[in-house]
Amino acid sequence: MLQVEGVTVRYGHVAAVREATLRVEAGELVTLIGANGAGKSTLLKAISGLLPLAAGEIRFEGRSLGNASARAVLTAGIAHCPEGRRVFPQLTVRENLDMGAYLRRDRVAVASDLREVFALFPRLEERRAQAAGTLSGGEQQMLAIARALMSRPKLMLFDEPSLGLAPTLVERTFEIVAEIRRRGTTVLMVEQNALAALGMCDRSYLLETGRIVQHGTGDEMLANPHIQKAYLGG
Repeated sequence: MLQVEGVTVRYGHVAAVREATLRVEAGELVTLIGANGAGKSTLLKAISGLLPLAAGEIRFEGRSLGNASARAVLTAGIAHCPEGRRVFPQLTVRENLDMGAYLRRDRVAVASDLREVFALFPRLEERRAQAAGTLSGGEQQMLAIARALMSRPKLMLFDEPSLGLAPTLVERTFEIVAEIRRRGTTVLMVEQNALAALGMCDRSYLLETGRIVQHGTGDEMLANPHIQKAYLGG
């Protein structure tokens, strides 16, 4: 479904991602792990059209995205749930969800998807008329996920979905990510909680100083001595 081939992304003269290659097959949950500053979020932004490529290619469902705009990437079927939630604080919950469906014209299907989102996140339905900026951190994370789902994506990019959440909400967030995958949406997730990420994924990639240095199934990565020592505290 998604092929990232030899991608380099720069901030000025500094290469934040260097010759990264990965793939995500339809129906998979793939994780990208690594330390802060390794380039994980940068790579997701490049895939979603928020940053230009200095080199390499990104293909989605066999088509080259090149340096496509974020709008074109979303239209192709890739939604990005960003780090830090990034909800529209002065808009209501319902208005935020409407923004997720902004590019869609299938209004009957949008209404159906809204009902499904409220079934998945009952708290959001309770607060549908409330300003997003007044929600708790966990509720804002749910809203960010729900807003991305309203675009009806084929592939969801999650950037640190558990960041800043209380432990009980972290577990719930991972359950929601797994449920989204079970419902048929392919997932590529950046996550600092390596133990949780590797425990729930089909395959994973380790990014260090901008380069992908290890990859394998979740079980293979959990058994890797370097990953155990550097990221799992073992």
